[in-house]
Amino acid sequence: MSKTLQVDIVSAEGEIYSGPAEMVFVPAREGELGIAPRHAPLLTLLKAGEVRVKTADGEQSIYVGGGALEIQPNRVTIMADTAIRAKDLDEAAALAAKQRAEELLAGKIDKLEQAEALAELARSIAQLKLLEKLRKIRG
Repeated sequence: MSKTLQVDIVSAEGEIYSGPAEMVFVPAREGELGIAPRHAPLLTLLKAGEVRVKTADGEQSIYVGGGALEIQPNRVTIMADTAIRAKDLDEAAALAAKQRAEELLAGKIDKLEQAEALAELARSIAQLKLLEKLRKIRG
């Protein structure tokens, strides 16, 4: 029985991670999922948040802005709207995006603009939470 599964994380910008993992944790719409080798097949949507890939060498954190997840017994494929290695996140940009979204929501906007602002707010908050978590770990 294999102790690892193949993990591929891609976005429109390209491949961000490809390799073996012992465990993967993803922010699914229904809540966080832990995926181990020989997991049952599953297709689901992702929300903005942290993907953690546990390998024999440690753990990598990757921010995804949403997307789709496909699980096969020995393969996990994440097709992310946006994917950024946690170490490459820009706190100033996330704070600016959060502020822009909050300002839009405070004004009179139509339903489409409101949905876009809420999505931007959720993405920026997820990035800021991941940055705060990393700061505590390094702490």
